[in-house]
This record gives sequence, structure tokens and C-alpha cells, in this order.
Amino acid sequence: MRYLHTMIRVGDLDAALDFFCAKLGLVEMYRTENTAGRFTLVFLAAPDDVALARERKAPLVELTYNWDEHDYAGGRNFGHLAYRVKDIYAVCQRLMDGGVIINRPPRDGHMAFVRSPDGISIELLQEGERLAPQEPWASMPNTGSW
Repeated sequence: MRYLHTMIRVGDLDAALDFFCAKLGLVEMYRTENTAGRFTLVFLAAPDDVALARERKAPLVELTYNWDEHDYAGGRNFGHLAYRVKDIYAVCQRLMDGGVIINRPPRDGHMAFVRSPDGISIELLQEGERLAPQEPWASMPNTGSW
């Protein structure tokens, strides 16, 4: 058995792509438009997984946009997505600079949480050893739920 993808229903495809691609840094691999079913599927890969994703050997995030439905409650009901990052402080800074709220800052140099525009929790984990505590993260409080 091999992990393939996680599907997330999104209410605003443009906002979701802005978050996942422009801000978080995922790469759109391909998309499918189904006019009969009235939905669009967009498959995304982590930047370090693009080569494997092209060979269909890396897990993907599938954004499902149903053309006639836009409100989905309780984005946390399935859990969260998790990504390992090379520099958690740099990623959190890039996200914050892009207007994303850091719900659980990486005070420990290891883990942070943010949420997508549809309320999906995204866990960011530092690759390798924890980074040394650093401001503004070390003293930043949690914001909202994660």
C-alpha cells in the first residue's frame, strides 16, 4: 500500500491556490475539470517532491472545488496536513509576510501550525534537529485554534 493524496474541499479555488501555492510554496502538478459533475480537481506537490510526483510516486494534496457548493464547516474534522520544512522560521516568516496567521508559532524551533482559507490545519515540522529558539517566535502566543 502507498499513500497517494489527501483531498480537501475548498470553497474558493483561487484563494486556496493563493494559500497553498503562492504562500505555502506547493506546486500545481495537474488539474481535472469535470463539466458533467461540475467540479475541478487540482493536485499539488511539495517542492521537494515534484520530480517524484511527476512519476506518480509522491503523495499529493487534492483540492476539490465543487462549482455549486462553497461553504464547508469544521475544516479540522479530518485532522491536518503535515509538511517537513528546511527552515521553519523562514517558512513562517514568508507565510506571515503573506498575511497568513501563525496559529501556533514555532517557539520550540520544531513545530508550527497555520490554517488555509477554508480552515484546514497545516502542521509545519522542522527537518532534522530543532532550531535554537529565536524571536519573534520564542515569545509569540498562540492565535485562534490550530
